[in-house]
Amino acid sequence: MLTIKQITENTEAVLRGLEKKHFKHAKETIDKVIEANERRKNTQTQLDNSLAEVNALSKTIGQLMKEGKKEVAEAARTRVGKLKEKNKALEVALNEMVTGLQELLYTIPNIPNEGVPEGYGAEDNVVERTGGHDVGLPPDALTHWELARKYDLIDFELGVKITGSGFPIYKGKGARLQRALINFFLDEAREAGYLEIEPPYVVNEASGFGTGQLPDKEGQMYHVTADNLYLIPTAEVPVTNIYRDVILEEKELPVKNCAYSACFRREAGSYGKEVRGLNRLHQFNKVEIVRIDKPEHSYESLNEMIAHVEGLVTKLGLPYRILRLCGGDMSFISAITFDFEVYSAAQKRWLEVSSVSNFESYQANRLKCRYRTAEKKTELCHTLNGSALALPRIVAALLENNQTPEGIRIPEVLASYCGFSRID
Repeated sequence: MLTIKQITENTEAVLRGLEKKHFKHAKETIDKVIEANERRKNTQTQLDNSLAEVNALSKTIGQLMKEGKKEVAEAARTRVGKLKEKNKALEVALNEMVTGLQELLYTIPNIPNEGVPEGYGAEDNVVERTGGHDVGLPPDALTHWELARKYDLIDFELGVKITGSGFPIYKGKGARLQRALINFFLDEAREAGYLEIEPPYVVNEASGFGTGQLPDKEGQMYHVTADNLYLIPTAEVPVTNIYRDVILEEKELPVKNCAYSACFRREAGSYGKEVRGLNRLHQFNKVEIVRIDKPEHSYESLNEMIAHVEGLVTKLGLPYRILRLCGGDMSFISAITFDFEVYSAAQKRWLEVSSVSNFESYQANRLKCRYRTAEKKTELCHTLNGSALALPRIVAALLENNQTPEGIRIPEVLASYCGFSRID
């Protein structure tokens, strides 16, 4: 969340940023925060002064009794009793104010970096660059769901029977291809200096609030109500929460972690080809990279993460493009986001396979993730994460773009992981 210091010292810049994100009622909400913070400060001052008076009076009572000034001592004791009652009420009021202020701050999105373009939606995103080569497929090329049926790789109907729509079952070489991609992505991350983490797939409410899934995306998460736990939408949530309420040493930064996990998302989607096959699932596999860094180095880290993801899609031989998201298409918590899309030659459309984001101090403030400088000063970290990569649409593009009359070619970098070089 935004810090009170950001809001009070840079109010106009915050309002401009919220306008770029098209946050409704920005001025009204920011005014409420400033007013609530003033009330909190005034109440805190009253409480501090009252506590100081109690302390001062308490020290004099004993001395007054020794001096035989019993009536004065009793008056002081009565005054202390009344002040303590007042302090209890002030403490209750202060706690309510702090909670109310925090809840108000939770409703305000992160402000975008200056490099984020203006815009309302996907049509306003900016193409940074493209890569890969055109895939020349015949007009009768099969889509990945048709190829999955032809080669018995994925059973969508069986998944519906067992669970429901959006929970496919991978079989034979389809399952082995999944495992190969996971191992390939993890090995590439490890070689790039990321420490592998195997996180839990469910998190508590504090973790959801820490990384910003709650309360913004509560409806998109599977909720285990009996235990008040949430199935993770991405490994970013448990991995980043490792550093909740942690003070790192400056020399430890940047922290670089990676993790494979299944991901669960309830999000409803449109109907038709956009959600057919692997295009949109409720359960899918993904390898995530996460960084915790110093503010002055976080954009260098962001560029390194973008280069890492670009290297993965290049090695897989997939045509791709990198988009710089506009203010209206960014997530609630992001300061800047770059999306990677690969081209699905049979569907003739671009498929998003990764988002790489810098959240600056927004997540870190919610997490209380800080670092200690060489001068022993405590500062908020910057947090970053990216998909490296999400499997479903990568699999879709791989199957479609590599189909031949003899079968489906497996990219050379995956052949040793798969144990086969062609699906036939």
